[in-house]
Amino acid sequence: QVQLVESGGGLVQAGGSLSLSCAPSGRTVSRLAMGWFRQAPGKEREIVAALSQSGYNTYYADSVKGRFTISRDGDKNTLYLQMNSLKPEDTADYFCAARLSDYNADDYYTDHWLYRYWGQGTQVTVSS
Repeated sequence: QVQLVESGGGLVQAGGSLSLSCAPSGRTVSRLAMGWFRQAPGKEREIVAALSQSGYNTYYADSVKGRFTISRDGDKNTLYLQMNSLKPEDTADYFCAARLSDYNADDYYTDHWLYRYWGQGTQVTVSS
């Protein structure tokens, strides 16, 4: 069983930055394919960024490309989402997700139903 604990959300002005962290217990990040999702009130959960188990491949939603960076630190066993140039439309609950890769450690996953493990979510609010 893998438990994911997120931290780092908060309130920030437009143009500012926040960094989210996700620490899994029960598995090391190097053994997991992981992703960040977000869900705004009244909207469906959407992929923000994904990282393959190998760490070699990443995916970013078009809306965050060039502004957000997904990364991991094996020594700290933590997944990160660095968010820069934040916009009011980035306001949402952000969720860390993880799964074991099926066959190819270079695959990332962008559909939420493909992830088995989820964090509790952390709120990000961007004021205009």
